[in-house]
Amino acid sequence: MSRKKWIVKSGNKENATLISEKLGISPYSALIASTRGINTVEQAREFFGLDERKSVDPMDFPDMYPAVKRIQKALDGFERIAVYGDYDADGVTSTALLYSYLEMQGADVVYYVPNRHTEGYGLSYEAIDKLSLMGVRLIITVDNGISAIDEAKYINELEMELIVTDHHLPSDVLPQAVAVVDPHREDCNLEFKDYAGVGVAYKLICALEGEENGVTDSFADLAAIGTVADIMPLIKENRDIVRRGVELIADSDRIGLQALIEAGGLGNKAITSTSVAFGICPRINAAGRMGSADRAIRLLLTDDYDEATLLAQEINDENILRQQTEQEILGQAVEQIKANSDWQYQNVLVVAGEGWHDGVVGIVASRLVEKYGKPTLVITVDGEDAKGSGRSIEGFSLYDALNACGECLTNFGGHTLAAGIGLKTSDIDAFRKAINAYADSMEMPYPMQNIDFKLNPACVSVEMLETINQLEPFGSGNPQPIFGLYNMTVSDIQPIGNGKHLRIILERNGVSLQTVKFKTVQAEFPYRKGDVVDAAVQLEANEYLGQVRVNILLKNIKLHDMVEEDLFSSMSDFSKLMSGKTQGFDAELLIPQRETSAKVYRFIRSVGRWNYDIETLCHRLDLWAEDYGQVAVSVEAMLEMGILIKDENQGLSVPKTSEKVNLQDAPILKRLTELSKGSADNAEW
Repeated sequence: MSRKKWIVKSGNKENATLISEKLGISPYSALIASTRGINTVEQAREFFGLDERKSVDPMDFPDMYPAVKRIQKALDGFERIAVYGDYDADGVTSTALLYSYLEMQGADVVYYVPNRHTEGYGLSYEAIDKLSLMGVRLIITVDNGISAIDEAKYINELEMELIVTDHHLPSDVLPQAVAVVDPHREDCNLEFKDYAGVGVAYKLICALEGEENGVTDSFADLAAIGTVADIMPLIKENRDIVRRGVELIADSDRIGLQALIEAGGLGNKAITSTSVAFGICPRINAAGRMGSADRAIRLLLTDDYDEATLLAQEINDENILRQQTEQEILGQAVEQIKANSDWQYQNVLVVAGEGWHDGVVGIVASRLVEKYGKPTLVITVDGEDAKGSGRSIEGFSLYDALNACGECLTNFGGHTLAAGIGLKTSDIDAFRKAINAYADSMEMPYPMQNIDFKLNPACVSVEMLETINQLEPFGSGNPQPIFGLYNMTVSDIQPIGNGKHLRIILERNGVSLQTVKFKTVQAEFPYRKGDVVDAAVQLEANEYLGQVRVNILLKNIKLHDMVEEDLFSSMSDFSKLMSGKTQGFDAELLIPQRETSAKVYRFIRSVGRWNYDIETLCHRLDLWAEDYGQVAVSVEAMLEMGILIKDENQGLSVPKTSEKVNLQDAPILKRLTELSKGSADNAEW
């Protein structure tokens, strides 16, 4: 897992105390809310759902009036309407929501969702032709359409009409349509604009109803699923939509949703925004990723119990296949990165494979970002053509980076943290160089580990769970709280789950806490008994036989005594050196002292094999954070000269036999000496 910078958020304790007293909520809840910008009683009433609901007037959306007028005309004239959706969970729920609402109004309505693998995203000429032959007079897009400039013209040529509802960023030119309902239009004056595609569709049916009422509320479950799935910020109206939707899902009369909950093993668990995010959304997404999204839409629309059970099981099986496929591609991608050792020092990772499943490359990119802490693009190759998906970290706009590399791409689109690309297979290497050249032109950020506040281990209790529950729903913009347990001593490490996970016992001042680190085997855990660490944890309820206990999930861990500012400065200098840069760092500071190199060699020889990071190695050698670069250079120099060897799992060891060599002959040390000499000459000049 990549090293993250730990940031303890700063809340306003005075404001939190006032909010707690005025509204009768937990002081801890108020303090966490304060770290998320909630600093007035009025803001807190809205955030905690204590105010009577105040929804945004849907008629304030651009073009909402002509959209409603045209749909009413189609309803009155019994014109055939097509709801044109997308294959991800946001698009699926958007399609199901608008289709079922229009059907309730007696409309002659059909839906169309393109196949991810054969048709790709958005409106296409072939699909438009099919809809025309079906007698469709009005096409309404949901979660797509804002970029369909040419396709919109074609719709008009076929004497059909188009209404676009979307939440993606528009270009300078809008599609030729009766209405383009998108909160990101430049002429939109809404205070809050970050709706999911399903959120925009939901506001459309509110506009058609004339108000939010029991009819529109019955669609809050679909609106919540799409909003959570598309990782929209759970603030303002999104928060209210998801809060209502989660309550509706928990007591749903939607047969397909009930069947999916049962198939996913959620039947006996409390439904929360988190269980929606990790239990429901991935399964709906899997239908479109691994095959046809039509199955997910039919599941959400069906009134037949047997059909729902069958579809839910099929989709659940697809999700299992998705997970297996994802792990296979992830393993191949990691091997590819290991085989190209210089890639690990590049600022952006670009991996590609023949025939990688295009439905999961985005998820694989997310896993690689978590592992390496760098923006990553995963590309699947199909003959001469290739396409891929990318994920980024806070502070690096993937969309801007792709825009700067446009000459290497046939198409691209997306957002700051996620994007998709198309390119020629022959241009993959050029693209890798171009996007890294762009990244090299700026100071790259490190991934962050946010801590809501430092927690005394004695305060970990069942009562803290109620504090956390008050902050629901969780998601983007309002993540589950992360607490910092600082200056903790590792007292025991126990493998659990057939060795796949770890139970780590942490102690401080006589308080002992059992934490669980999932998907970590003991051989890869760099810490040992007696180490003093800081732990980033989540607290979750574990109910068994009517008794509630606190589960402590270890999300991140670091050495307590490493000064992060010094550590990241030295890490950055070493990375610049290894990526071939000659400026932007002090080469002299990276030249290891003879004793440092000797310490590294003696330690690795004494332990037999070392497969942990350089930071932990510094700690074992009683060196400082600022010595990271020198230790890393020592290791690299010894690898170059054969004094150390690295195995296929990146473990370091001393070879059984080796010739006597002069470490100063290592290419990396020669380069550093030249760079250092050049810097001195320039300074003297």
